[in-house]
Amino acid sequence: MRRTTAAGPAAGGHRASAPRRDVRLLWWANSADALGTQVSGLALPLLLLGLGYSPALVGAVAGASTALGLLLGPFAAVPADRGARRRVMILCAAVSAAALGSLAAALALGSLHPAHLFAAVLVERVATACQEAAARGAVALVCPADDHPRVVSRLQAGEQGALVLGPLLGGLLYQAGRWLPFLADALSYLVAALCVRGMRSDLAPAGRAERDTRPSRTRWAAFASEAGAGLALVLRSPVLRLVLVWTAAAGGLLVALHYTVVFALQDGGRGPAAVGLVFSVAGAAGLAGALAAPAVVRRLTAPRTLVAVSWLVVAPAAGLAAGSGPWSYGLLFGAVSLLVPAAVVVLQTRVLRVTPPELHARTGTALATAAGIAAAVAPLAAGAAVDRAGPAPTAAGCAVLLALLAAGTTLAVARGALSAPLPGPAATVKEAL
Repeated sequence: MRRTTAAGPAAGGHRASAPRRDVRLLWWANSADALGTQVSGLALPLLLLGLGYSPALVGAVAGASTALGLLLGPFAAVPADRGARRRVMILCAAVSAAALGSLAAALALGSLHPAHLFAAVLVERVATACQEAAARGAVALVCPADDHPRVVSRLQAGEQGALVLGPLLGGLLYQAGRWLPFLADALSYLVAALCVRGMRSDLAPAGRAERDTRPSRTRWAAFASEAGAGLALVLRSPVLRLVLVWTAAAGGLLVALHYTVVFALQDGGRGPAAVGLVFSVAGAAGLAGALAAPAVVRRLTAPRTLVAVSWLVVAPAAGLAAGSGPWSYGLLFGAVSLLVPAAVVVLQTRVLRVTPPELHARTGTALATAAGIAAAVAPLAAGAAVDRAGPAPTAAGCAVLLALLAAGTTLAVARGALSAPLPGPAATVKEAL
């Protein structure tokens, strides 16, 4: 990735000749991948349940594959930062396409073996996690710093659109044939691989890291240390620490609210259609918020936007405690989804600008891993809270925690955390280790 300093472009800065078509190709790669993931993400639980597996096993498969992906992501980021970002992204997309393509073929032929099913799911999830780790850093390599908010918001909009269209398309394809959603996802990976291959920009940062060959460490120990360099940098930087806390806390609480709404609708005797309505409204609101985010940030400035969003989401979150039906839940959760993208654009843009090029993949993966852990724990916490106290107190508790996050964010921004530079004279890989 590239960053811009007060003195101008950092080493390995954006190449003026990088064509705009690369931004479009990056958008298509990201959006196709997101759409395919949503399509198969709906079909996989339906397939497993239809084959007679228990909900507990379905949850265990999803949890195990997600956990393994979180563990391997930082290691996949190392070769990306060393200059192999394009190769890692293409290879991982091809592996995912092969895994899901084989699953689709076996389903179409009626010869699916359980070992094949679980192996394909595991391989695809792990390859996807590695692909996402390598992709972090691509935005700053295909556009100048001034365009980061716009490009980040467009990528978010593509993902939000996938959230709206993906489940609907997945349901229709699954009804037509159980193998079709997995074929669609396999094709989406091929589209992503071809888009990355077609980019003309050099996706290797000019300041890329070199292997640590110090004799006091073994090769694997040095590699593991390199994998942790992103987390080390996050812990040293006030800006990145703020991003870590905000994304993990806000993301986890929003996932908890998501499941709280689902549990509340189930307790009220509402069916899947009501749940779909709520999150279709929320997805559409998130899409609108992502498209409007750059204009909002320009008008309010980045610090004011982050503080405003942090406080504004508290009211609709608290309102969910008094919700009584799908429309009220949909409007309230939609309000949250409308607001959050502006804060995400602010934080992701700051990450792009303050992180050295040779650490972008690892730093982004460290932040994403923390957010992923919070998102994985949130459903368990929400379920336990609803069982003990009910949906309304659980939603109210989430709103209180969001208010505490807003207060902490306000204090951090007032102290200049959002604009603080990286510590030290020059953030290099060896300094981060």
